[in-house]
Amino acid sequence: MRITIAKSEAEFFQLGARRILDQMFQKRNAVVGLATGRTTTGIHAAACDIYRQNPFDVSGLTVFAMDEVTNISREFSGSCYDMILRQIVRPLGIPLENFIMPPTRSDDFAAEARLFEQRIAERGGVDLQFLGIGENGHLGFNQPGTPFESTCWHSRMDSELEARLRRESQSPDHVFLGGLTLGIKNIMHSRKIVLAANGSRKAGIVAAALTNPVTPDVPASVLQLHPDCEFILDSAAAECLPGGAFPTELFRPSKS
Repeated sequence: MRITIAKSEAEFFQLGARRILDQMFQKRNAVVGLATGRTTTGIHAAACDIYRQNPFDVSGLTVFAMDEVTNISREFSGSCYDMILRQIVRPLGIPLENFIMPPTRSDDFAAEARLFEQRIAERGGVDLQFLGIGENGHLGFNQPGTPFESTCWHSRMDSELEARLRRESQSPDHVFLGGLTLGIKNIMHSRKIVLAANGSRKAGIVAAALTNPVTPDVPASVLQLHPDCEFILDSAAAECLPGGAFPTELFRPSKS
């Protein structure tokens, strides 16, 4: 486990962006899993800025978002498909056929989950999975209590997010808003993982995920067991970490 603490918001976004672009540049047929949300929006914007100044061949890359909201329109601005399309795929010019996503609507989400896994596996598996973390420790739509052996599945979302998406998408109450998400087992099979968290509201759960025992009650705690995982934090998200808890892994980037 490696922990990198940025000195500013701008540096935080730059660090996350460079992890994504470094993977894409170093392996031109890489399979990269992305995440959506307030944290990663700034990271994706920074990645596009860097790419515009230093473009490279992206025609062989495969990208996907690790989850998708279900039973809304794919064109809705809150769908993971639309966010990754606008924030990464179009700005970098990644071919649409290399943008792998499950549908937002289906009569058989279990079959769609299996197909999503299969399409990723056919491309060689995940080289880099980029993650955010929920304030309750969720990864994707894997809420607290999700078994660590879970694979891609159709999950419920937390009530706060559901209420917001229902309001913004004008979905009636009888429509089930869930999330098709890669499971914990899928995430842990990624060759490399980077989790980014910023802001004081994430400080408590970051500390729990990194320093408390590994438990399904805090899904992100399982990342302690991954052989190549980095947490990128700003100082606010790191404020609850105990001093000296990570004497060999913890570092701050140099001014260069």
